[in-house]
Amino acid sequence: MTQELVSLTIIMAVAAVSPIVAQLIPGRFIPQTVLLLAAGTALGPYGLGVIEVNDAVKLLNELGMAFLFLLAGYEIDPKRLAGHQGKVGLLTWGITLGLAWLVVTFLPFFTKQGINGVATVIALTTTALGTLMPILKERNLEGTPIGDAIISYGTWGELGPILAMAILLSTRTGWQTMLVLGAFLAICLLCAMLPTKALKTGHRLYRFLTENANTSSQTLMRLTTFLLIFLVTISALFELDAVLGAFAAGFILRYIIPDGSKSLEMKLEGVGYGFLIPVFFVVSGAAINVRAVAGRPALLVAFIVMLMLIRAVPVYVALSLDKRENPLSSHHRVTVALYCTTALPIIVAVTSLAVKVGTMQSDTASTLVAAGAITVFLMPLLGSITYQVADVHPVTAVREIAHTPSDWQTIVREHAQVRALLHHQDRLKRMAETLESLEKQEGLNGLDSRRAELVERARLEIDRQLKELGLDPQLTTQLPHNYRYPKN
Repeated sequence: MTQELVSLTIIMAVAAVSPIVAQLIPGRFIPQTVLLLAAGTALGPYGLGVIEVNDAVKLLNELGMAFLFLLAGYEIDPKRLAGHQGKVGLLTWGITLGLAWLVVTFLPFFTKQGINGVATVIALTTTALGTLMPILKERNLEGTPIGDAIISYGTWGELGPILAMAILLSTRTGWQTMLVLGAFLAICLLCAMLPTKALKTGHRLYRFLTENANTSSQTLMRLTTFLLIFLVTISALFELDAVLGAFAAGFILRYIIPDGSKSLEMKLEGVGYGFLIPVFFVVSGAAINVRAVAGRPALLVAFIVMLMLIRAVPVYVALSLDKRENPLSSHHRVTVALYCTTALPIIVAVTSLAVKVGTMQSDTASTLVAAGAITVFLMPLLGSITYQVADVHPVTAVREIAHTPSDWQTIVREHAQVRALLHHQDRLKRMAETLESLEKQEGLNGLDSRRAELVERARLEIDRQLKELGLDPQLTTQLPHNYRYPKN
């Protein structure tokens, strides 16, 4: 017991320090998740060895992964899945799966590496939606057209591989697999229909649950946790991966509460991101054998490149062909495609399963997990850089410098000021929307009043900065995206 507590203490110390370190890094370009993975790798069995991945830690790790996929499933709006962008996302994932199968089957490189199996195909089609959600929130992309596109395409990048794992990696025959999945689906439907019916009829049990949701009974939180563990247990009994049960629990929860519940969400995020999910990421990092990864650099790089070609390119092409319904600019489409190439949890799950059944070596699994961990850092970083570089209009800048080389310093400075101005404009728009929503509420409480005051002060400060640039703040909402900063 002592060693278990020591390992857990070190893991939680890493979890507590990671957000502070991420905040101190200039530009905050490294997500907390990356720091958790790196710390796990450094302190785990293949590093300093101070974290021991024993049975107790493994259980918490499984619960952390379950909470991560619960929250990922909860973020999915069923209407979005059935909508236009959801259908395009499904088609895109299907094309991605076909491309991955062709590459893994016929490219000699994968055959030589001994990873030309179904597990590798699935790993190349995944999007880590659960990992991306906190990153999208940190970077204020949630609720924006870019964020909505990432969620729409990323949903199938998470759900598709989960279903593929259940069907393609099963050790049963085809009809047995479909029978088991049918039984699991029936249980999920029952779990969804009973609470929904109680909600519609206003049953006394439902009233009791809602009335005691925020008391010491914490009825809704307890029922949600029960639903999660119950479906994960059913998955284990049916010899399915726990990821399927956890994701189904989140999806059922969203179906029962279609408009969401802020109180319940805060509690789930508190337990998940405050305790269990950091344990999952640290333990995932601890599973990476650094020596094995260093011994196969070609596989590491090739897998990341293949992820970009197989996952990012189809998403970009789909967004480009669907411009009528989703009129994103070219660099925004690149941003969405890069974010959708972020992969880790499914890679951890699929490689663990492949190692367990003997179709993949542990060293190879470590390399693929390391590649997935790198994408958690690399893809959001590239997406952010793409966005910022595009706002500077580098092609236009190069043309202007070629025309008047002597003014290159002025041209570079002006284009940098354009990017800063556009950033201020985005902030102004978001803050104005927040203020308007607060003003529409009847009787603001003390907290909302302070928020409204802060928003108003921020808006005045941005107006002041715009005036210093020689611009009228009232006209910034009409500012074209290719605006040229006026010369003095």
